[in-house]
Amino acid sequence: MDIKEQVYEALKNAGKAMKNKEIAEVTGVDVKEVGKLVTTLKKEGRVTSPKNCFYEAV
Repeated sequence: MDIKEQVYEALKNAGKAMKNKEIAEVTGVDVKEVGKLVTTLKKEGRVTSPKNCFYEAV
């Protein structure tokens, strides 16, 4: 599983909106890399942002 899928799975399994720092702690991926991946997932329509700086899987 690639890193982008790990980030997506972490969001999907969390069941709540998470900040990039929380995602980084769960996945073990650097927080800056998580930010880039979340942006990519948002462009793909797989992640939404219910409030500022929080993200959740669609």
